[in-house]
Amino acid sequence: MTCAELVELVTAFLDGALDPETEQRFLEHLTLCDGCATYVEQFRRTIAEVGQVEPESLSGETRDRLLDAFRNFPRD
Repeated sequence: MTCAELVELVTAFLDGALDPETEQRFLEHLTLCDGCATYVEQFRRTIAEVGQVEPESLSGETRDRLLDAFRNFPRD
């Protein structure tokens, strides 16, 4: 598995949605690639931190900017 493939699959991995063969390849790559291991850990931390933000704690402007960022995120 390449680093680019891992990046494409990280959300499916964290959701437990990879088939067993792909998950094994994903895990093997993590043992060999410190950069990807760091990336996955940062992804986990981001999810954990964002999950603690109460929507009501965001100002209207911040909420709108976040929604715009997600809507305008480049997709392949």
